[in-house]
Amino acid sequence: MLIKKFRRSAGIAIAASALLASSAYAMDPQLAQAVAHGKQMYFHDTFGGNGRVCNTCHVGGGREPGRLPDGTRIPSLANAAAIFPRISRRDGHLITLPDQVAHCIGGALRGNPPEYGSDQLNALVAYVTSLAQGKPIDMGGKPR
Repeated sequence: MLIKKFRRSAGIAIAASALLASSAYAMDPQLAQAVAHGKQMYFHDTFGGNGRVCNTCHVGGGREPGRLPDGTRIPSLANAAAIFPRISRRDGHLITLPDQVAHCIGGALRGNPPEYGSDQLNALVAYVTSLAQGKPIDMGGKPR
């Protein structure tokens, strides 16, 4: 009897969490403003670089797989916030999501990344993080 109750309540909890993850939710207004600012930069800011914007490579607002300037396919950013921090395959260092965003701006965009801790970098990270809403944390997992 106790096991049946547990299974039923666990099933309800799983269904409720899935519903919350997939439904609209009330975001804190300041956080929503940061996400909106990050999204605006994602689509429009070249960071003083080569004219490209984040959406040039990470198409569909980051929700779809994209391509680097050399044609190399790259995964979407849909679960990026859920898989960071991660270890660099190249040098074994720990990489955070702000590190990765700054690297992309400096690399593919040939731009000047915002300072760590700045409102601009925090807003970009907030936008990318918003794409992973409801995704399970999988530190070190594969990008999708």
